[in-house]
Amino acid sequence: MGKTHERIDGRLRTFIEGQPVFFTATAPLAADGTVNLSPKGLKGSFAVLDEHTVAYLDFAGSNAETIAHLRENGRITLMWCAFQGPPNIVRVHGRGEPVFRDDPRFRELLGRFRDIDPARHGLRAIIVVTAELIRDTCGYAVPFMTYEEERDLHGKRFAREDDASLSAYFSKKEHIASSLDGLPGLPLPLPPSTV
Repeated sequence: MGKTHERIDGRLRTFIEGQPVFFTATAPLAADGTVNLSPKGLKGSFAVLDEHTVAYLDFAGSNAETIAHLRENGRITLMWCAFQGPPNIVRVHGRGEPVFRDDPRFRELLGRFRDIDPARHGLRAIIVVTAELIRDTCGYAVPFMTYEEERDLHGKRFAREDDASLSAYFSKKEHIASSLDGLPGLPLPLPPSTV
């Protein structure tokens, strides 16, 4: 029922680029560490960079578990489900890296996301994932659900922030600079935005 793919192209690429939501899963190395699973949305915030590399924009939120886990060990799995059309689940298992705003690669990577205004969402980093295993499975048990529209709440909330106020917001949150398990999270204060 499952199939392993050598690369992200053709039907597989079309499928993942067409999904309005995907999920990320990461975990620390510690056996008793907290596993993190996060939904990701916002149209235009995901990109296939090449046949083995994908990236997504990491926006302001209440914690930075994914960033902390990637800084510690780099392991990540991304998952897309077909909620409409033929059943399908795609997982990309790989190594991820947060590219922060002061990284020389940041501006070039940001150019790959032309369909979203990242300044409105408190952009913290770009997560780049290199695929090590690409698999799809049937998804027969995934229900049909109808996509209606994007929520505008995130953009409304963070569009009013500048670099200083965004750093102040993050500094007040308990699990931004360090994870739930005490791992280094988002480096603060944020470097100046290049967008």
